Amino acid sequence: MSVDVLTVSSKGQIALPVEMRRRLSIKQGDKYAAFENGDVIVLKPIKLPTEDEFMVWLDEASAWAKTIDLQQSQVSDIISEYRAEKRSKEE
Repeated sequence: MSVDVLTVSSKGQIALPVEMRRRLSIKQGDKYAAFENGDVIVLKPIKLPTEDEFMVWLDEASAWAKTIDLQQSQVSDIISEYRAEKRSKEE
């Protein structure tokens, strides 16, 4: 494990040293989730699906919805209910 000292900019940005980016194959535009635990910050790469992968998932979801006779009009209601429930838990 290597240790590097990083500086936070006035905008709250932190630049990773080029050697670290190379070792970890981090490229411009890569997405990361940041987790906080006390005074520890963990960065975890996020792999977004390709358009083809997303279309496969969408086809699978549509096929599943048909097996339970889920109507398009019900989807908006389900999403609204989920969001309202999530908001109430955050308050």
